[in-house]
Amino acid sequence: MPRRFLLSLFGGLLLLLCLPALAASAPVTVDLRIEGRTDTLYEGTVTTDVRTIDVGDGTGAHTCDGTNNGANPTPGPTRGAAFVAGASGPGGFSFHGTWSASFQDASFDTIAGQSVAYDPVTNSFLVEYKNAVSALVGSCQDKIADGDDVLYAYGTGSEQLLKLSGPATVPPGGTATLRVSDAASNAPVAGATINGASTAADGTVNVTLPGRGPQRYKASKPGAIRSNSVTVCATNGSDGACATAQCVTSGNDGRCGTPDRKPPVAGIRGIAEGQRFARNKGPRRLRAHVDPDPSGLRAVKLRLTRNDKGRCSYFSGGKERFRRNRLIRGKRCGAERGYWFDVGADPEIDYLLPRRLLRGRYVLDVTAIDKAGNRDDGRQRGRNRIVFYVR
Repeated sequence: MPRRFLLSLFGGLLLLLCLPALAASAPVTVDLRIEGRTDTLYEGTVTTDVRTIDVGDGTGAHTCDGTNNGANPTPGPTRGAAFVAGASGPGGFSFHGTWSASFQDASFDTIAGQSVAYDPVTNSFLVEYKNAVSALVGSCQDKIADGDDVLYAYGTGSEQLLKLSGPATVPPGGTATLRVSDAASNAPVAGATINGASTAADGTVNVTLPGRGPQRYKASKPGAIRSNSVTVCATNGSDGACATAQCVTSGNDGRCGTPDRKPPVAGIRGIAEGQRFARNKGPRRLRAHVDPDPSGLRAVKLRLTRNDKGRCSYFSGGKERFRRNRLIRGKRCGAERGYWFDVGADPEIDYLLPRRLLRGRYVLDVTAIDKAGNRDDGRQRGRNRIVFYVR
């Protein structure tokens, strides 16, 4: 067997053997929260991969990849790795602990300068959770996946875990309904406190947001672990609050709460100004577009008139055919002698005539009316009025 083939085969087998470990080591993003004795020590989203951990007890850096103590056959990100990522990232925290050589895992006694060591009087310690379930193994043995909730909370492990949910935004001065539930069962929790207000039997409480901008809420209850935080933003969506774009207005265009006195803008498409069509090649589709209007569209109308060597007519939308103009004051021709017909209230107009247009000079007009009563009446050649010819 050729040596080159053997080397390729060996390389392929080696790659296949490494694939599970590489896949298991892919970075993951999780929510990390640390609840101390009296307040929240850290809360944020962290991304981590396989990391080592140095707890500061003089034993140096240690493996923390899920293979510790034979817990998993392949390495991967762990709760301990997420803890280290949170500590070393933006808004991080200091910590100190002890490394257990027999369990190949870490325990912590201080976080952010606050003691989380075991208290023999209350039997409290730093309880570790993943997805609202207390962990059965240490933080360096427990592998994590994208979207996991990782919680370190000081308590006895028998406390209820609170979960808070609510809307992302409300209008300025509006009311947000927040809900507190059991993190494990999602059952409503009554009697939890949020900004001094208590939740009802269904776990909800209404809070009114002052002014504009973000407001942060957190729920607590005696004998329970504090909830995650929820941020609700008071914004109208275009006031610059909470990363929304600042609203731009002329003062009378219907934007940003101003009165709408500007007509909608309509334009004809598919037929060019002055375009000439060959015999039997006259257009059949009449197309138009209306720009977005703050008040919304009430109606779009078309008007089509024809002059064939002095014989003038207009297209009747009701009859769906051309009708001869009557002689009035010695005048029979002219676009103003035609009649508008309604083609709906859609900003994209595509009207199909019964047949292709025959010989003649044509004037096609489009007008749009918004729900504030403004009408695009000004005629502009090349935009909302097109003159074209069929030979």
